[in-house]
Amino acid sequence: MKIRPCIDLHQGKVKQIVGSTLSDKDDLSLKENFVAEKPPSYFATLFKKHRLTGGHIIMLGPNNEEAALDALRAWPKGMQIGGGINIDNAKFWLKNGATHVIVTSFVFYNGELDKSRLKALSKLVGKNRLVLDLSCRKKDGKYYVVTDRWQKFTKFEITKENLEILSKFCDEYLIHGVDVEGKCQGVDLELVELLADITPIPTTYAGGAKSIGDAYLVLEHGKGKLDLTIGSALDIFGGDGVTFNEVLEFNNKQSLSR
Repeated sequence: MKIRPCIDLHQGKVKQIVGSTLSDKDDLSLKENFVAEKPPSYFATLFKKHRLTGGHIIMLGPNNEEAALDALRAWPKGMQIGGGINIDNAKFWLKNGATHVIVTSFVFYNGELDKSRLKALSKLVGKNRLVLDLSCRKKDGKYYVVTDRWQKFTKFEITKENLEILSKFCDEYLIHGVDVEGKCQGVDLELVELLADITPIPTTYAGGAKSIGDAYLVLEHGKGKLDLTIGSALDIFGGDGVTFNEVLEFNNKQSLSR
């Protein structure tokens, strides 16, 4: 297990937000935990310096393309990218330095998995360069993938069978616990335990981490199978729960224990 870095982009700036407050209609309800004065390239360079691999850049809405390119130029072949990725632009992002493209809405079309789109995209970019974002929310005691800035529930449930099916077309999963995302109130351990039991491929969990202790909880409850991303609680993103040095120390410790 390791902690992976992230760069979330909104309106061209690096931000940390409460995921459930995103909206297509307006930004009046948007809750921002942090807005960076530094450009995306600053954070990408920092991650490169410390070899924090496997991280992701997420474009939350429009007008983030230049900011994303700024980060990718700072660390070519160093990070994955997601947000509005489809069959028309996926190769553009790979050619411009992304290791993988991360996709949700394009393959979960009109609330359901569109296998034809998934197969076409996987064939276009290659299974080993595709990450499926299965970020989810809980409804009626079950977890369902949500799309369109995490606002719309799909009919796709997070189950062992479903993850086995998708794993034939992608390299990894990225899964935000949307109900706790950005709240710094602790990770969704129920979701962590579920993913540890059923995921057949590398999976990164994100959402709710408030301290380095949460990394050890994910290590324990995730049975060492899941990686973790920490956002709003991290000091480089204005948080006071986790220091960047604690992240480096955790990763070094886990690396030495392998």
